Amino acid sequence: MATIETRTDQNGKTTYRVKVRLKGHPVQSATFTRLTDAKKWAAATESAIREGRHFKTAEAKKHTLADLVNRYIKDVLPTKPKQLIDQSNQLNWFKSEIGNYALADITPALITQCRDKLMTETNAKGKIRTPATVVRYMAALSHAFNVAVNEWQWLEDSPIRKVKKPKEPRGRVRFLDDAERERLLKACQESQNDWLYLCVILALSTGMRQGELMGLKWADVNLKDGFIILHETKNGERRRVPLTGHALALLKEHAKVRWLDTQLLFPGKVHKDKPIDLRKPFETALKRAEIANFHWHDLRHCTASYLAMNGASLAEIAEVLGHKTLAMVKRYAHLSDGHVSNVVASMNAKIFGGV
Repeated sequence: MATIETRTDQNGKTTYRVKVRLKGHPVQSATFTRLTDAKKWAAATESAIREGRHFKTAEAKKHTLADLVNRYIKDVLPTKPKQLIDQSNQLNWFKSEIGNYALADITPALITQCRDKLMTETNAKGKIRTPATVVRYMAALSHAFNVAVNEWQWLEDSPIRKVKKPKEPRGRVRFLDDAERERLLKACQESQNDWLYLCVILALSTGMRQGELMGLKWADVNLKDGFIILHETKNGERRRVPLTGHALALLKEHAKVRWLDTQLLFPGKVHKDKPIDLRKPFETALKRAEIANFHWHDLRHCTASYLAMNGASLAEIAEVLGHKTLAMVKRYAHLSDGHVSNVVASMNAKIFGGV
């Protein structure tokens, strides 16, 4: 219930002191020079309290963006160790730009200004940030706002929700044609590094990321039944990777000469507790094979592309690569056009027959 107290000072000026009392909530008060304003505020405040909106607004006025960033980095980011450094830097950029603003004063327009500045200023290397990089900055801030809304009750809604993200270019699809693949594998076999050929075969046949492959331990490998269990993946979920054919045969041979003083499949020769670095041997093999514009990660694109061209659905490709959604594998859809056409033709034949 709201009460309005009329006050007159020694100069004859009249003000109206409003108090809103609702059971289970702290008393809210405000002073106005007009009675109509006092009544409007009383009605709006009572309604906001009953609907659970008022105290979120109050918290938004109490806390700044710097408070949000500091708490998020302290309490939330430690649960995301792989993203700790990058997202700390991204959030601290926003803190340096608008950290002194109260959360209640941060509008979509203000965040839009930040987005535009991110897209035009140079980074530490003196280069303009790519749209994909700006999207990652905004994603970090968006998650921080969502936590503040849903868990901390500091905000009623996230202001970044209405800000449009930059359009990212289509994902890179670079895969080896048959001739290129043959030349690369030949160059890897002839490499001075004994493990390069095996690692490239494993990458091509399984679609594992370089970090997943290099971090493999013998305890994760089941040579008898032909599979690998990846415990540490990019999306945070365990993944079962099938091993078959040439890759399985090579890995069985590799297991016969495994090092006993390390659990890694491919340990470094100096520091056996760390994986081997194949960057230079791989670059040398690429040069000998006369293959340009190709990186280790493109071996993963090769796996996906070959799967698509052999009739695998996007859902199946996503499962092999370890993607939670189909968004990342849609770039390979055009490679399976023949398979899709066959599916559509089969469906039409069953429905319409010879009509």
